[in-house]
Amino acid sequence: MTPDIALPPGPLVALDYLGIAVFAVSGALVAAEKKQTLVTFIFFAVITGVGGGTVRDLLIGAPVFWVNHNTTLLVCVAAAVAVWLFSKARLAERALLWFDALGLAAYATYGAAKALRYGVAPVPAFAMGVMTACVGGIIRDVLAGEPSILMRPELYVTAAALASGLFVLLVWFGAPVTLAALVGGLLGFSLRGAAIARGISLPAYQG
Repeated sequence: MTPDIALPPGPLVALDYLGIAVFAVSGALVAAEKKQTLVTFIFFAVITGVGGGTVRDLLIGAPVFWVNHNTTLLVCVAAAVAVWLFSKARLAERALLWFDALGLAAYATYGAAKALRYGVAPVPAFAMGVMTACVGGIIRDVLAGEPSILMRPELYVTAAALASGLFVLLVWFGAPVTLAALVGGLLGFSLRGAAIARGISLPAYQG
């Protein structure tokens, strides 16, 4: 049985745009690292910003979130232009990791919240949160010819799973949705941040 929850639009819409913006910045930072043109900056910003949410919406039967208004793509373009104007290539790689971590946490919680709002059961909603958080970065890395973020040793999907899973669990047990999003997002970001700063990883298969 799916919990009957009312998702407050204000905070969660803000969370959605936060995820879009920081993932768009992370996409543009890849272009900066590779010293590409502004057009490539914009392309990578858009594909990274909307990739995970597009797959989520197609799977849950929702209208694809960015096709009926201008705001999402304008946010992505603005992020690309800001990186083009203000980023230094030598700082791009480290900044990319932290912007990606912030987007990961924001999008994992928002993706799960939107899935629940569309009547998706809790376990698939948890999976939708992870997918929303991870797919844009995977597409970005594949198109850039980089090893996928999934293949790096430090925790990544685990951090998205923590954020999404905590959100769904807290909502299921009756916590206010905004509080659940805050707790899930902060703990997911903290885990990913610890992985970046200290190289924390799960044990690798040794067979």
